[in-house]
Amino acid sequence: MLKNDIHEVVVGLEIHAQLNTKSKAFCSDEVAFGAAPNTLVSPISLGHPGTLPVHNREAINMAIMLGLACQCDIRKYNTYSRKNYFYADLPKGYQITQLDTPICNHGYVEISLPDGSKKKINLTRIHMEEDTGKGIHDLDISNTLMDYNRAGTPLVEIVTEPDFRSGEEAYAFLMEVRKLVRYLNVCDGNMEEGSLRCDANVSIRPIGSKSLGTKVEVKNMNSMSNVRKAIEFEFVRQSKMAVAGEEIFSETRSYDAVKGTTFSMRSKEMVNDYRFFPEPDLPPLVLSDTWIEDIRAKMPALPKELIHRFTTQYKLGVYDAEVLTESKEVADYFIQVCDFTENYKAAANWVMGPIKGWVNNHATTIDLFPVNPASVADIISAIDQGVINFSVAEQKLFPELVANPDKKVDQIIEDFNLRQTGDEDTLLQLIQEVIAENESKVEEYKAGKTGLMGMFMGQIMKKSGGKADPQKTNKLLAEWLNK
Repeated sequence: MLKNDIHEVVVGLEIHAQLNTKSKAFCSDEVAFGAAPNTLVSPISLGHPGTLPVHNREAINMAIMLGLACQCDIRKYNTYSRKNYFYADLPKGYQITQLDTPICNHGYVEISLPDGSKKKINLTRIHMEEDTGKGIHDLDISNTLMDYNRAGTPLVEIVTEPDFRSGEEAYAFLMEVRKLVRYLNVCDGNMEEGSLRCDANVSIRPIGSKSLGTKVEVKNMNSMSNVRKAIEFEFVRQSKMAVAGEEIFSETRSYDAVKGTTFSMRSKEMVNDYRFFPEPDLPPLVLSDTWIEDIRAKMPALPKELIHRFTTQYKLGVYDAEVLTESKEVADYFIQVCDFTENYKAAANWVMGPIKGWVNNHATTIDLFPVNPASVADIISAIDQGVINFSVAEQKLFPELVANPDKKVDQIIEDFNLRQTGDEDTLLQLIQEVIAENESKVEEYKAGKTGLMGMFMGQIMKKSGGKADPQKTNKLLAEWLNK
């Protein structure tokens, strides 16, 4: 909780998520990030006279799916409104949105906090609308250039109750929302590209008070950590003003990530008159129970459900389950490995260790990891059967399999002579060689420095090329040293 001796912070968030549809909200223009400016437009998205919008069924399906995932009530009778304001990024001069009939009402998202506790963040609504165009300010020193490719892209706006009491809680919520929209594949969740955008409404109030203070809206934050930092800065700024007896004005502010401060953009003392009125060109959207239940049936398993499955069916710890469910792709890959092995803990260790390490080192995603899940299970089987040990598997077998994913695990083990030896005579010979080379260390071990066992084992493994059976070697070494 973010508070001092006098005040606590109160925050609500408004999150805009661009939906992963192929076409725009109310016309067939393509949706694609990075296209040449003003190449994905049409008379409809540019608002030419005589053009008519139409519903995008896939955008509606995605909004319903997100609402169901957030435990919302889904509204069956939906209408749209025109939100009128004149700005260069809005070619029609109005935005089609849902004012009085948001498609999703109430609901909540549960977040995990650093201390291990859980908190439910209540939602006010999730409604559908269209995005605006984008102003470009750095290509012409005298003019702002407009790219209307984004105009008309379908959005959902997630509006929370003022339930946050710290920047850390807001950060955790954004992480959870991003994970959720990615699992559902309704949004790619990239704040850097603007497909997920967040505004924070920040106020302070005396500790113990139930009333809300004067709200300041902070916009233009392009990362989750910046949302957290902006909230923390605003709390300090507003608290200092309150202590000094200064009036806190309702205003819109922006966050300067370089300075770590917010600055004023415009005052909200005068309420904007958007002149909302019913959208005359779109008929009401009426949802049936069958439509909603069909969407529910097609929903993938969500993180909470998978965590329960991983901790019960696969007997993993909560930490492992949470790491594996950070992304849907990683969770899916782990499940596929488990289809070929019953050593679920080893499967988790391989996915969280060498496999995720390879993915991170190559700055890619697990979808592009070349080794199929069955081969990973074959590695686990080879270790479990004592054919190779984990060290050899990780350092020699795994890189060769990544480089040649079509090869069989058994073939690589034979081609590179990786099979570990459990032959007692061979192991005793290695032990005797190491002991002969370290007579002084042997005396230290017998004098009580038992930690030297690891040094002896390391040298034996090195001499064997990592192929000595660790368990047998450790047993024989202990017997020899304790004679």
